[in-house]
Amino acid sequence: MLNDMDKYLEEGKITEKMILKLHHDITYSTLEDTYMEGQYRTIPVHVVNEEGETVFTPPLAYLARRDMNELIEWINGDSKELNPVMAAGIIHYEFVRIHPFVDGNGRTARALAALLLYLREFDTERFFTMDEYYDYDRPAYYRALNSVDEETKDLTGWLEYFLEGFLISISQIKDRILLFSPSEALKRRVKLSEKQMKIIEFIHLNGQVNNLEVQELLKISRQGAYKYLRALMDLDLVEKKGGSRSTYYVLKSDS
Repeated sequence: MLNDMDKYLEEGKITEKMILKLHHDITYSTLEDTYMEGQYRTIPVHVVNEEGETVFTPPLAYLARRDMNELIEWINGDSKELNPVMAAGIIHYEFVRIHPFVDGNGRTARALAALLLYLREFDTERFFTMDEYYDYDRPAYYRALNSVDEETKDLTGWLEYFLEGFLISISQIKDRILLFSPSEALKRRVKLSEKQMKIIEFIHLNGQVNNLEVQELLKISRQGAYKYLRALMDLDLVEKKGGSRSTYYVLKSDS
């Protein structure tokens, strides 16, 4: 999503304009009411789980702009005194609490947290995303969000959850990068999608992969499989071997 993070920053700062653009880009052509892309909500909303139960009721809509302005001021000010990962966790929680948009708040909150880490020179989004961690156990995600006491604003439970997810995500990408040359991967700042990583892992375990195996692995068409293999070749991570009837792909010896 954030392949060019600098375009969401204004002179090294996060602004309301950029957050609205971020939400617009994330939700483009996905909202039922497309005019709400990049626009603060004007109606009440409720967060429901898969069973249709309300798990969170955000503040009234008219408070969204005020609360977002306060959050943005904190991001560009006092948050600099904190560890960047802790600050990202606080930003994520506060953004979801405010729930400034009709939909896409979680995705935008995660992207905003990644943007903060990038601004603080963590550059995380080029290597991994925490979306998988949150999506793996949605009830745990909502429990962590709801663990914050509205009176005391004690974020301990939420931050423990957030930091655990950060650590797990970092560990996973470290293990995956080690499937090919760490120095080369870091030097070129390679970011792979989950499906691309599955192909790399398959090759690492089996020595090679062909188009049919990629089709079965990812449940996609022959053309789709070639598209992913072509992308990995363009990244200089795999190379094609064999003849036209026996083509297979291996990890590049220098990658």
